[in-house]
Amino acid sequence: MSGTTPPPPSAEAVGTEACFFPGYKPFKPEEHGLERGFRCKVPQEALLKLLAGLEKDQADGTGKAEDQASDFGQQLPGPRLGVGMDCCVIPLRHGGLSLVQTTDFFYPLVEDPYMMGRIACANVLSDLYAMGITECDNMLMLLSVSQKMNEKDRERVMPIMIQGFRDAAEEGGTSVTGGQTVINPWIIVGGVASVVCQPNEFIMWNKIKLVVNKEEVKEAYQEAMFSMATLNRTAAGLMHKFQAHAATDVTGFGLLGHANNLAAQQRNEVAFVIHNLPILAKMAAISKACGNLFNLVQGTSAETSGGLLVCLPREQAAKFCSEMKSQSSGAGGQGAPGGAWIIGIVEKGDRRARIIDKPRIIEVPPRGSQAASQENHSSSPAPSPNLS
Repeated sequence: MSGTTPPPPSAEAVGTEACFFPGYKPFKPEEHGLERGFRCKVPQEALLKLLAGLEKDQADGTGKAEDQASDFGQQLPGPRLGVGMDCCVIPLRHGGLSLVQTTDFFYPLVEDPYMMGRIACANVLSDLYAMGITECDNMLMLLSVSQKMNEKDRERVMPIMIQGFRDAAEEGGTSVTGGQTVINPWIIVGGVASVVCQPNEFIMWNKIKLVVNKEEVKEAYQEAMFSMATLNRTAAGLMHKFQAHAATDVTGFGLLGHANNLAAQQRNEVAFVIHNLPILAKMAAISKACGNLFNLVQGTSAETSGGLLVCLPREQAAKFCSEMKSQSSGAGGQGAPGGAWIIGIVEKGDRRARIIDKPRIIEVPPRGSQAASQENHSSSPAPSPNLS
């Protein structure tokens, strides 16, 4: 990993045949007793058995430290995370800080060496990002050069892969300061990412399980999946029946982003003011526990195949919601429980949308739950607002 940094590959260089791993025989997992799809991954059950000895207090059940160093480490304050998770979290001796570290590597997935280097780096950093950590202090690169490559191909291909790895690291605000390079039958690329941070800078299941249990997470996942798979056709039909003024679907820009787009297209000088936010049950609490990672309550959290944001006459809004709820129940629960909600008002303004400082969170229960059944039998909302 020492020496001068190779120049960034030009479009011509990356596009030439010589840069697509010439003469390299791809690793085939089925030839080595692995299922296709695992690539170089050891099956999870086998991996946990192999690594059982690394988990203190679990290998022999004695709970005794094997040496003073490991015993001292266990006495340090702060959260600790080890085998089986995205990263290891180790409390340090000084200032209540923790070392968060991860490593990963694999065989080539694509033919372009520059892109393979970038993918490998992004994959390593992703383990930090999965814990809500946005900064990385240092990276090491792990590289195995195939012994089946001739010297000319090796000298052309490997620097480009290294450059891709380094470019991705720089994009992530960090740098590659070293690593290890070996000769192997197959090309292997990966690395190590490390960061020292305070406990409030990373997110662990310990924080989330204070506000939700695993069963509630599973129910929310199922509800999100069914909701994304539900067509907005019923709502589109009811827009005609209840004289809708305008509408848009809520997707990648989030509720507030698409509301802003819709408000900007209005002929009259109006503004959308959002008072209520329908959110899957427990998800607002999880968002808060995660440090508001995706701006869910701020309305800019991206959605995939979301619902419709519909502008209705004031006197029709509650009727629209009531019929959506009725048709949702009659369809065997194919729509989200309740179907539609009144979320705000249209008033004179500057063709923009906003969410009030403390919006009311409407906890949308998963279909089939007791809370969903009670909601389906409740009365319709008051007909004062006209944004649903």
